Amino acid sequence: MANDQTQAAVNAQVARLGDLRSAIAQAIVGQDAVVEQLLIGLLAGGHCLLEGVPGLGKTLLVRSLGQALDLQFRRIQFTPDLMPSDILGTEILEEDHGTGKRHFKFQPGPVFTNLLLADELNRTPPKTQAALLEAMQEHTVSYAGVTHRLPEPFFVLATQNPLEQAGTYPLPEAQLDRFLLHVRVDYPSEAEERDILINTTGSSAAKVPSVMSGDEVLALQSLVREVHVGADLLDWINHLVRATRPQHSELPEVKQWVKWGAGPRAGQSLVLASKARALLHGRYAATREDVAALAAPVLRHRLLLSFTAEAEGRSADDVVVALLRGLPFPGA
Repeated sequence: MANDQTQAAVNAQVARLGDLRSAIAQAIVGQDAVVEQLLIGLLAGGHCLLEGVPGLGKTLLVRSLGQALDLQFRRIQFTPDLMPSDILGTEILEEDHGTGKRHFKFQPGPVFTNLLLADELNRTPPKTQAALLEAMQEHTVSYAGVTHRLPEPFFVLATQNPLEQAGTYPLPEAQLDRFLLHVRVDYPSEAEERDILINTTGSSAAKVPSVMSGDEVLALQSLVREVHVGADLLDWINHLVRATRPQHSELPEVKQWVKWGAGPRAGQSLVLASKARALLHGRYAATREDVAALAAPVLRHRLLLSFTAEAEGRSADDVVVALLRGLPFPGA
């Protein structure tokens, strides 16, 4: 770890993550795995795509995270008629009342924020979806030949409905690759659903306290970069990602079910996400358990399945299971 920080100071920073979890739990019942993956994305400095049927609390979860963080939060409801300028901003004509001269001034759009909720991202056409690409990758917006920096930290949490639903547009592969994690939001358990009914139908609404500032988030993101990843673990991650490509893989499941495998960004994402998970659990070195836990969220949106896989009802998660079974950690 960093030499300029005492171990006590580092431990105090990491302990703040427990406060953040507790704050979110004020409004969210259950969904522990989903909350953990969102925090991993935040710590790793990446973006998260949440998928689940309507009514599972995806928007509430993201809003609660925004309330727990003392950051500027904005929400965009993506619709079929949304235009790129509705996201990025536009130029407006202003008149100087003193001189009478007119000039164009850039009016920033809602993307100029710290935490952006892109709600139902796949309900808008590809042209508008692509408007987020530069912002997500470069943290900048280019308009009329001028590049505008976005505030830091900048974190996109997008929700999408299952592609089988009416009125959805599949996200292009280039944009999917910009998301660090693809998080699946499933139905709550029976006990959790009962608690939701109790907590959401009373007279008092849950309040989420603000427990962490933007500077603390940036400090934790820097700390994640210093978490140790051993050479053997790095080699394993590299082998897993390369094995998703049919032309490089020796696994029969990959050759049968995958048309296009994951690119190098998948390996970078798996390393960073594993580091973030280790820090979230109070460890300063990533382990194979971190990699195994995050292999599916990192890889599932980066694999293009073949017709054979679709005919057999196979999913990207089935490919990940085959990868972890066929390429176990050396000595495990």
